[in-house]
Amino acid sequence: MIRLNPALGVFLIAAAFSGACSGARGDGRASAHRREQGIAARAESAPAADTASGAADAVNTADAVEAADAVDAADTVEDADADTETQYAVWRAYAAELAAALDDRLLAAQVIMAGLDGKEKLGPAMRDIYRAVPPGAVMLFRYNLDSDKAAVRALLSECSAFIAEAGMNGIRPFMAADHEGGGVHRFGAGVERLPGAASYRKIALEQGRGRALALVEADARRSAQEIRALGVTLNLAPVAEILTPDNEAFLMERSYGSDAGFTGDAAAAFIRGMAASGVACIVKHFPGNSAGDPHREQTVLDVDRETLDLLASPFAFLVNAPASHHCRPSGIMLSHSVARARDPFRSASLSPFVIRDWLRGELGFEGIGLGDDFSMPAIALSGMDTEEAAVAALEAGLDMVMVWPKDIVSVHRAIVRALDSGGLSRERLREAAARILCEKLRFGLVEGGRVL
Repeated sequence: MIRLNPALGVFLIAAAFSGACSGARGDGRASAHRREQGIAARAESAPAADTASGAADAVNTADAVEAADAVDAADTVEDADADTETQYAVWRAYAAELAAALDDRLLAAQVIMAGLDGKEKLGPAMRDIYRAVPPGAVMLFRYNLDSDKAAVRALLSECSAFIAEAGMNGIRPFMAADHEGGGVHRFGAGVERLPGAASYRKIALEQGRGRALALVEADARRSAQEIRALGVTLNLAPVAEILTPDNEAFLMERSYGSDAGFTGDAAAAFIRGMAASGVACIVKHFPGNSAGDPHREQTVLDVDRETLDLLASPFAFLVNAPASHHCRPSGIMLSHSVARARDPFRSASLSPFVIRDWLRGELGFEGIGLGDDFSMPAIALSGMDTEEAAVAALEAGLDMVMVWPKDIVSVHRAIVRALDSGGLSRERLREAAARILCEKLRFGLVEGGRVL
C-alpha cells in the first residue's frame, strides 16, 4: 500500500490556484480601469454647446458604456477560462507525480476498470481479487445495483474504501455505471430513471432547442445528486453519436438524433448537469457505430473520412469546448467498430491511428480514453484474447480497459509482463494512470485534492 502525503497535494493545488485567482483579480482590475478610461475619454470629447449636442453626448456615452460592458463580458469569460485551465494544469502536474510514485503492480491496476460479482456485500473472493489488483475503477451492473438504496450505498462504500486501503491510501476508485436513461438503467426500484435521449429530440422539435437543453441539464443534475449519494462517481454516458440509418437499429433511443449540433449541445448539457452534482462522465462511443451490434459481431464504419469526421463532430465539439463551460468529458469510450477511413484493419479501440493520431493529435483530447468491454465478440473475432487486446489497447493509447471479474487477475498479469518485457513502456502506462488520477482529483476522489 502506498500512503500519500496530502500536504504536498494541497500545497501544490492551493499555490497554483492562489496564483490563478490573483491573476484573475489583476485582470479584473485592469478591465475595470480600461472601462473607466474608455467612458471618460468619450465623455470628455463630446461637445455640449446646445441641446442637440447634449443628446448626442448622451448617446455617445451610452454607446461607450455598452461597448465597455461587452468588453467586460468578454474579459470575464477569458478570465474564467484562464482560471479553469490553470486548475487543470495543476491537477495534471500533481497526477503525474502520483503516477510516477506507483510501482508496477499498482500502475497496472490503476488502468483497469474491474467488474464486481455479487451485491449488497463485498464477498471473500472479490476481496482477494481487489487486494491483489486494486483497480482504478469498478464497473457496476444491474445485478450489483438491484437492491434498496441503503444496501447499494453500503456496498459501494465498502468496495471503495477496501480498494483505497489495498492500493493508494487516500485515492479511491471511480465507481461507475451506465446511467444514460431510457432503456439503459442499471438501478433497482427507488432510483429515478432518466428519460431516453430521443425524448429530448422530440421536445426540441415541439418546444424549441433551448427548452430541451435546459431539461437535459436539469434532469442530469437532479439524477446525479441521487446516484452520487449512493456512491456512483462516474457515469458511462451520454451517447454522443449522431443517429444515422446505418446505426439506428443499434442505438435507437440512446442517441439525441441526426442533428450534429443538437447532439453536441445536448451531450454538453448532460455532462454539465452531472458534473455540477459531482459525477464525472465518459462520453461514448467514439467515433461511432454501424448497423451491427459489437456485443455480437465485428462491426465496420465503411464511410469516407469526411463523413467519419461529421459523425465524430459532437465529440470534437465537447473536447474543444471552453473550460469554463464545464462540459468537457472526463473520458471518451472508444468503439469496437473498425473505422476504415482511419484504420482498415483494427477496431477503433485498438488503433493508434484513431486514438493517438486523431483523438489525441488532431482533436486534442487530454482526458481518459476507455475501451469498451474487451470480452465482446467484436474483439474475439479479431483473433485476440482479452489479455492480448487489453495490452494492445494500452499500447495504442487507451488509458483504461474494462475487465470482467474472471479476467481481472490474468489481465493484470499480462500488463505487468508487458512492462517487464518492454512490450509496453512504463512511460505510456504512467501517462495513462496520470490521466485517470487527474480526473479523480477533479472529482474529489483524492484526499485534499479538489479546489473547484
